[in-house]
Amino acid sequence: MSDDSQDKQLPASERKLSKAREDGQVVRSKDLGHFLVLLAATGILIALTPTWFDAVGKLLRSGLIFDARTVAAPDMMVQRLGQWVTQALVLVVPLALGIALASVAASVAAGGWVMTFKVIAPKFSKLDPLQGIGNVFSKKQLLDALKACAMGLVIGAVGCLLLWKRWPDLVNLLALPLPAAFAAVGEAVRSVLMSLLLVVAAFALLDWPLQKYLFAEQMKMSHQEVKDEFKQQEGNVEVKNKIKQIGRERARKRMLANVPQADLVVMNPTHYAVALKYDDGTMGAPRVVAKGLDLMAFKIRDIATEHEVPVLEAPPLARALYATTEVDAEVPMALYSAVAQVLAYVYQLKAALAGKAPMPGHMPDLDVPRDLDPHHTRGA
Repeated sequence: MSDDSQDKQLPASERKLSKAREDGQVVRSKDLGHFLVLLAATGILIALTPTWFDAVGKLLRSGLIFDARTVAAPDMMVQRLGQWVTQALVLVVPLALGIALASVAASVAAGGWVMTFKVIAPKFSKLDPLQGIGNVFSKKQLLDALKACAMGLVIGAVGCLLLWKRWPDLVNLLALPLPAAFAAVGEAVRSVLMSLLLVVAAFALLDWPLQKYLFAEQMKMSHQEVKDEFKQQEGNVEVKNKIKQIGRERARKRMLANVPQADLVVMNPTHYAVALKYDDGTMGAPRVVAKGLDLMAFKIRDIATEHEVPVLEAPPLARALYATTEVDAEVPMALYSAVAQVLAYVYQLKAALAGKAPMPGHMPDLDVPRDLDPHHTRGA
């Protein structure tokens, strides 16, 4: 029961809201849409009413005029009918376009621009009668039904009041000349639209925060959903650890493969091993190609011994290189002198073994700054 709606007390995450938006689920207020459409229609009617009434008057006058040529030639009647239809469309199209644009603006203002076909995709779950009954009696549907009933009652009451107030004027329209009748009808239409506009605006002001509240309630998550989403985002911890382990293993194998190409390995006999390589043609300074601690240090030493790479015991230098230099990085400038000493000693040793130089004596004391040796740093 942890996923039951009663357990969904946590606000929706950004990821869930984003996914809902992709599925076409955003805050929508029908009353806001109705208000914007009615506002656009009212504005267009008020702005174009004089032009429309003038055009309608011309249409009526021209439609009631017949001559012998028109009656005798049916083609003339068809031509006149086409002209009237064109003129009527010119009157209607601005209103239709205004209402269409207002409808689009209402959707964008309420929930932003959302383009998706998922909302019209067939879902067999919608055929489930039990789920359908649950949706019908949901909190959102009940509130929408109550709000629609209230709006219908208010609009009906306002309409009856306006009709009662203007009934004498409407009865007297038949006695007025056509222009005066048109003007009276226009005034009545404007009055009705403005009244309806105020009513719908009031309901829109109430409906927008209500829809935001209902949408937030619908999007709420349970603790289990939050945990599942976190796992999906971060990935399974065991899988991530396994991937890291595989990455470390591959990096270790690549590092050990560099040891046979090293020029020498410096060691602290029991803890540290660092393999160095220097090529004056491609490198600006000696480079660490492998390093290890404890068991890895012994592994580096064994591989070096197997491939006849010199292994020198230089504890301070081995500790300093391990602490300050990463694999594939050049040694720091502060250790240039000490590294140069061990490289020179190795080159002399190789030359002596090849019979090209006398055997060197003991390796000289190395110039390793004390602050780079972790042994001395911990001691301090």
